[in-house]
Amino acid sequence: MTLNKYPRSAICIFVWLGTVLATVSSASAGWKEKVLYSFQGYPDGATPVGGVVFDKHGNLYGAAGGGSDSCPSTGDCGVVYQLSPSKQQRGAWIESVLYTFKGYNYGDGATPGGGVILDAAGNLYGVTAYGGTGKCAVLGTTMGCGSVFRLAPPKTKGGAWTEKVLYSFQGDKDGQFPIGDLVFDQKGNLYGATYYGGGYGSCDAPYYHHCGTVFELIAPKTKDGKWKENVLYSFKSGKDGANPNGGLIFDSKGAIYGTTSWGGGSSNCTATGHAGCGTVLKLTPPTTKGDAWIENILHSFSRGADGASPNGGLIFDAKGALCGTAALGGKGHGLVFRLLPPTRETRAWRESAVHSFTGLDGAEPMAGVSLDSTGNLYGTTCCDGKPGGGTIFQLKSSPSGAWTLVLLHSFTGKPDGSHPTAQLVLDKSGDLWGTTQYSGTGEQCGSNGCGTVFEVSP
Repeated sequence: MTLNKYPRSAICIFVWLGTVLATVSSASAGWKEKVLYSFQGYPDGATPVGGVVFDKHGNLYGAAGGGSDSCPSTGDCGVVYQLSPSKQQRGAWIESVLYTFKGYNYGDGATPGGGVILDAAGNLYGVTAYGGTGKCAVLGTTMGCGSVFRLAPPKTKGGAWTEKVLYSFQGDKDGQFPIGDLVFDQKGNLYGATYYGGGYGSCDAPYYHHCGTVFELIAPKTKDGKWKENVLYSFKSGKDGANPNGGLIFDSKGAIYGTTSWGGGSSNCTATGHAGCGTVLKLTPPTTKGDAWIENILHSFSRGADGASPNGGLIFDAKGALCGTAALGGKGHGLVFRLLPPTRETRAWRESAVHSFTGLDGAEPMAGVSLDSTGNLYGTTCCDGKPGGGTIFQLKSSPSGAWTLVLLHSFTGKPDGSHPTAQLVLDKSGDLWGTTQYSGTGEQCGSNGCGTVFEVSP
């Protein structure tokens, strides 16, 4: 079996500058982790990409590799899956493969590049890193440039879900290698990012071309109409950033916020082969229809205490600050940060520290953080120096501005999971839900295992 093998620079990560020291608590405060499902590789999927989402009935949905290895891709064809609570066995979950991708040879997508999102009608939307009808090639093999897909639920109970490719990327000035989760605007249009393509810069050449885009897919006015793609911004690998990560968010005025793994102009990351250590960016919509979106860099990372290579998504907290994570820098093993909005005095966004990982308390957070109603942050690190690899953490806020890190779970490897790289989902009861890319009980993926879906509850 071939595991998903994205370029390391395309794996999600994030960063920040520290000014407030956080304390660390090793007590799990009674939190318990449970593996809901262990992927087996064929045909059920492997190395889940992105996190999970709930529907109104309590079912979970996500995307993974595995499924089939017949697609021309650097990974497997991939699947979209559903997990449903068992009606026969309390606490058990049943996995169903809703769709297995077919790849470029069929004009279909291959190798999911992020998780899935739901609309009000129960349709699932996501991206594949390869496949579609584009002519992009890697190492001489045409694999496609990636796609945006929709999965529609069956009209009759027990029927098959119906997949439709909404858009196939073409590379060059168009995007290539879409990554991360999509997001809807209020009109039902979709927004996302491609790690490559866009027509500018040279990132990871000769394997991939150009430095990425932020794109919009405009929903058709008729039911079966054609979705139209619009490239909102193409990155140039300079101070403007390079290789955006997806996971975009909107503010109340329709501006878009996101991160790029590289770019920003710092010379401290040249050892990685990239110009710059990553950025947090804002894209402002034009005041006149048809004009260009305007990009502003809110922060450029510079490694060291500041961190480098932001790869996770952002969230807004109750005070309007942008919160995220970083895999590099800080005390050497990545960080969590808040980016405070401008005031009359500062007129610029300012970084404020939450926690810098030492390796003993976790290392390399590869996904963004989640927020509860009291202002606490939750996230994962992919590594922690232990055999299993990876942690789930809580950062407890206080009125004084100090933060306390609580380790809720340290992954131990088989039969537990390892290497969590997706943002956690927080339900109304305060339980956390997520995925790990490796371990579990799957045997078809070798010693690494095939990954898991898990729940952590207080």
